[in-house]
Amino acid sequence: MTGDAHFDLWYLFALAGAVLIGAVLPVLPTGAAVSAGAVLASHSNPIGLVGVLIAGAAGAYVGDLIVYAGCRFGGEKLAKRVGWLRDNAKLDALRERLAEHEIGVLLTSRLIPGGRVPVLLAAGLAGYRWERFALVDLTASSLWAAVYMAIGLLGYALFDKPWQGIVAAIVLVVLVSVVSSLVQKARHKRAAAVSEAE
Repeated sequence: MTGDAHFDLWYLFALAGAVLIGAVLPVLPTGAAVSAGAVLASHSNPIGLVGVLIAGAAGAYVGDLIVYAGCRFGGEKLAKRVGWLRDNAKLDALRERLAEHEIGVLLTSRLIPGGRVPVLLAAGLAGYRWERFALVDLTASSLWAAVYMAIGLLGYALFDKPWQGIVAAIVLVVLVSVVSSLVQKARHKRAAAVSEAE
């Protein structure tokens, strides 16, 4: 961000678009984009942090609504065609967890790397109420954007130059993703071991 309002506005639209695309087709590191945006805003236009938060949350929210609608109205056939659905057994377990702890599962799924799409699938395919999903996911998307913005601010605090802060933020995002993935794998192995022992 240069401080030029036109550039900032276009940057925010690009950020929202990138996050939206990454939410629908999870191939882009959307959290890293929000973190990088926070670093750039902090260096040149700190008021732009509000815009980064809104753009990140809006892109995530609209993307989640698209995935949810696709699952809700397109069913398993569409989910398999797009590549969202791979493991029906895990989907059944998620449906049970969603039924027991719906708000907690929906809120945390956005923060766990790789956890969002399966939960959206479970909610959409199970016919979870649209209005309730939209309300809970608005909170989840805002929380997600705030967390990744905080990671970017940490990168900004650690380094003087914007590019160093962006690299640090991306490294932090990757570390969070790797650690979270390892924890999830360990939990699944432990759960599998417990069920085998029974």
